[in-house]
Amino acid sequence: MLKVGDKAPKFKLASTSGDKISKKKLKGTRYVFYFYPKDNTSGCTTEACDFRDNMARLKKAGIAVYGVSKDSLASHEKFSAKHELPFELLVDPDNEVAEAYGAFGIKKLYGKEVLGTVRSTFVIDAEGSIEAIWSPVKVKGHVDAVLAFLAEATTSKSAKKKPKKKSEKKATKKSEKKALKKPKKVKKAKKAKKSEKKAPAKKAPAKKAPAKKAPAKKAPAKKTPAKKAPAKKAPAKKAPAKKTPAKKTPAKKAPARKAPAKKAPAKKAPAKKAPAKKAPAKKAPAKKAPAKKAPAKRARR
Repeated sequence: MLKVGDKAPKFKLASTSGDKISKKKLKGTRYVFYFYPKDNTSGCTTEACDFRDNMARLKKAGIAVYGVSKDSLASHEKFSAKHELPFELLVDPDNEVAEAYGAFGIKKLYGKEVLGTVRSTFVIDAEGSIEAIWSPVKVKGHVDAVLAFLAEATTSKSAKKKPKKKSEKKATKKSEKKALKKPKKVKKAKKAKKSEKKAPAKKAPAKKAPAKKAPAKKAPAKKTPAKKAPAKKAPAKKAPAKKTPAKKTPAKKAPARKAPAKKAPAKKAPAKKAPAKKAPAKKAPAKKAPAKKAPAKRARR
């Protein structure tokens, strides 16, 4: 048997709305799930009409209603239309869901034990757990009992959420203030100690800071010789420029090598061997006397 607080068994049944209603689909909804034996019987009609007449109060409590029996969908539709029921009726043809909820078994009917649907009602919360159970149900006053339970449940929930009275609030505030004052002082003392401890720690690095800045100034001094280095490389480039004229000087010496061309007159020296001229010069005047006069005239000039 199911008990309050148990998880409601799963179900998935055809409905007069045309859809299939399941526990999974109803998650997040608080609803009344009631089992009844048969459509259009006196007790079942009275129960259905009582739920219908109190539907406004049930809606205010945030409750939906679903009736379940083994009757066919066509029978449910006729029964619902005839009595203008504002809630859905579900079809449980093999009583499987009724058995899972403990709403099917041996019952007394007119003093005799019969196997059939046991009139039962369950209130199921938004999380799918059972809040309340009525089984077997007496039709007269049953809906009023359900509404009374819902009203108590809502008042108990609201009572938990109700704020405390002013006198209680003041007392709690005073106690909280007293409790908070001591730790505040302790916290302040701790903070003061921490600040005292931390203060010298901060000043120490402040003194060391200028020491770190001093080498930072020397750093640019190191960079200056780096700039002079390229100045030394500049004359290195001029040095090969001086060597280039050195290459030109041997070009000038080349004509000096041509000086042996001046020695060419040394080759003309054999031209001095013209003593062959002496021979005719001496012999010519010997034969021709007038030839001697001609050189005499040249001497005068």
